[in-house]
Amino acid sequence: MFRGANAINLDTKGRLAIPTKYRQSLLDDCDGQLVCTIDTTQSCLLLYPLPEWEEIELKLSKFSSTIPAERRMQRLLLGYATEGEMDKSGRILVPTPLRAHAHLSKEVMLVGQLNRFEIWDAQEWADQIELDMDTERKGEFELTERLQDFSL
Repeated sequence: MFRGANAINLDTKGRLAIPTKYRQSLLDDCDGQLVCTIDTTQSCLLLYPLPEWEEIELKLSKFSSTIPAERRMQRLLLGYATEGEMDKSGRILVPTPLRAHAHLSKEVMLVGQLNRFEIWDAQEWADQIELDMDTERKGEFELTERLQDFSL
């Protein structure tokens, strides 16, 4: 289970170091095998442990290649999907096309989202959080049934 926002620097080769608190569970759960792909609705990346990604692939495999919306989703998610393995220092390479999609600079945010991480450019993350907070304050969103039942 991944939670929290972690400020990380990309090195000159485009690698990011997975925070120490997640490394052992990633080694135990997936031998450090991760899959990174684009988020199709926002300028960030999605980083999955391999077993979690395989569940996504199973869902994608059931999509039709003759229905444009389903084929588009397959093309985007699978086309950008890149497998990587944490090295001995807990780093993973973020390939150039993925870094370009998410406008990643040196400073990035690795954000836990239960079964995956989001990878954001630090400034875009700050902008997104400000937008999300403003939307919450103004109440300018659809109150789904799940949100109606949610309380802290």
